[in-house]
Amino acid sequence: MKTRCPFGACAHIFDAADDMAYKPGFCAACSRPITIRSLERHEAVDHVVEKHRANGSLFLPELFAQKSPLPRIVAVLEDIRSLWNVGSMFRTADGAGCQHLILTGITGYPPRKEIEKTSLGAEAVVSWNYAANSMSVIPEFKRLGYQILSLEKDEKSLPLSTALRKDLLRFPLCIVVGNEVTGLYLETLEASDYICHLPMRGMKTSLNVAVAFGIAAYKIAESTDLL
Repeated sequence: MKTRCPFGACAHIFDAADDMAYKPGFCAACSRPITIRSLERHEAVDHVVEKHRANGSLFLPELFAQKSPLPRIVAVLEDIRSLWNVGSMFRTADGAGCQHLILTGITGYPPRKEIEKTSLGAEAVVSWNYAANSMSVIPEFKRLGYQILSLEKDEKSLPLSTALRKDLLRFPLCIVVGNEVTGLYLETLEASDYICHLPMRGMKTSLNVAVAFGIAAYKIAESTDLL
């Protein structure tokens, strides 16, 4: 299959084996570690980007940087496929004090009745933008002084409670959550300052993404170390 580097400065198109879809690999041009997805998938997102550019909801770094004051907590929703999960995360963001959401890739966006069903109006009070992928957002947040926290379980992750207890996290903070099946992309994890997980004490290895986001957002917002 054809694939494309998700880094905008590269965007190199190259061949990858069909069985590499949503698996870790490297860009054939810039050699950065990435998660492989098909060129068709990238091009479908390109179409959505142009739609948001036209209606003014596309994430533009220069406009976000003008926010005064900058939001203390923002979240990036990476390829969240369930509209009900998206709505739930809008509602959680409002309750936990997460002031801005970036919806990327295939993540659904308002107005949708499925989002409204679980957000209960929160989508009207929590500001949001759309972006093609996390790598068109995270570097910009870093330049604005945000710490990047990815919520994922991997060999480098540590329990969120440990990060809070050791005062590793700081504001302004960007929380990144990923797809319900594939999780966060490799390039997103590589760009993170910290990767944290919520311990699972039963037979299942992960929580619903909206539930995990809710737990993490409230733990962070209510931590006496960060207030």
